[in-house]
Amino acid sequence: MTYFDNNVQQLKYEVLSEVGKLAFENELTPEKLMGVANTVIPDGNPRMRCCIYKERAIVNERVKMALGGNAKNPNVVEVLEIACDECPVDGIQVTQACRGCIAHRCMNACPRQAITVVDRHAVIDKTKCVECGRCVEACSYSAIIKQRRPCVNACKADALTIDKETKKAKIKEEKCISCGACVYRCPFGAIMDKSFITKAIRMLVESRNNEVYKVYAIVAPAFASQYPNIPQITTEKVVTAIKKLGFHSVIEAALGADMVAYSEADELVEKGFLTSSCCPAFVRYIKKNYPDLVENISHNPSPMMQMAKVIKELDPYSKVVFFGPCIAKKAEAHQEDVSQYVDCVLTFEEMQALFNAKGIDLVSMEETPLDNASYFGRIFARSGGLTEAVAEALKEKDIPKEEFDCNPLVCNGLSECRTALLKAGKGKLAENFIEGMACDGGCIGGPACLNHSTKDRTFVDNYGKKAVERTIGDAISIFENESKQ
Repeated sequence: MTYFDNNVQQLKYEVLSEVGKLAFENELTPEKLMGVANTVIPDGNPRMRCCIYKERAIVNERVKMALGGNAKNPNVVEVLEIACDECPVDGIQVTQACRGCIAHRCMNACPRQAITVVDRHAVIDKTKCVECGRCVEACSYSAIIKQRRPCVNACKADALTIDKETKKAKIKEEKCISCGACVYRCPFGAIMDKSFITKAIRMLVESRNNEVYKVYAIVAPAFASQYPNIPQITTEKVVTAIKKLGFHSVIEAALGADMVAYSEADELVEKGFLTSSCCPAFVRYIKKNYPDLVENISHNPSPMMQMAKVIKELDPYSKVVFFGPCIAKKAEAHQEDVSQYVDCVLTFEEMQALFNAKGIDLVSMEETPLDNASYFGRIFARSGGLTEAVAEALKEKDIPKEEFDCNPLVCNGLSECRTALLKAGKGKLAENFIEGMACDGGCIGGPACLNHSTKDRTFVDNYGKKAVERTIGDAISIFENESKQ
């Protein structure tokens, strides 16, 4: 059964599964860990690289990342230099499509006189070219192209660069927002997020079946779209499987989203202009690039933190593990104000590895329903959902348009976020609320989703429609009543 849409994710899954098995068996010894490479890459023909020895060396680096990576590097995303293919991308190039036209628009557009025509074919002098791209725009035949490495092209925060000496990918820490776009887009799997899977397993094992303390799982609403091609696996079966891992209870982050939407509506009315705070990568992007707008970031916590905070208040000795599609959540969990509530963040990739490590067959699971949240909390998972939830909260609070008219701007992906923030910084943004999602499509486009399907939005909406509570207020009030009992 295939859970992933590419072989890099499959390899990552296999390594995490093997490390997970050792952790559950309390056998994380150097000897056992060194054996993971031979298990994943057995003797015989290489699977992906030039030889099995390089493949095993890369697996060993992945094992280190499965154990938490380089402790001296605060970033949750690291480059595996041995895996980097040093992609020979040569920037702006003239292709064979050049017709040797007589207009010479490319040559005339170049501000550095870097283009000449030799034997009726445009030629670029790389010593003069500054990669401005004007020739690309000028060519009538689209015969001039600008190539960039997949990782650099994926990084909309401009945090990826290439080391001039080694030609390896390099992360600029001052720019990185831990969105993980490069992790998913690197075709050689040379960029990886640190895993805290062994930490989560240790918490489960040491809880002694939740007798010493209780371990709660918070699941992001995007989990409803993780198995689009396997109809036998329902969200209710996934809930049962998570509990079978040893968790005391499974709670929807969507309930935290309901709470956030309710509070954010009040904050928006009070301040008049606001940017959302649910996406940690978006928040980091503002802090690193638009410091003047930091005061406009909603002071409400993310749904993950909100839900974890509620759990900790009700059960101070509990442990909380969050499952989601987001790598930036791992960075968020390390923040001082969040770490006191969230003990560990795992991705859906790591969740599936946990199932495999414990020998859990999702298809054969019984169904356990989740009835924590409203439709509006659940649709936070896709672009536009947060805006709909805030609008619903304003409606439920009976705030008339004459008193406050919400004029939102939904930013789908970091490129759209950048445009909106530029306008807001110059005071030229007409809208008064920015919903910022770093990933295209929202959380359902997160880098650690099992499958990046075009059906994701539909799955999330259908999951939202299954909510028992029809309003945000209903969802919040029911939980508050239960917590008082």
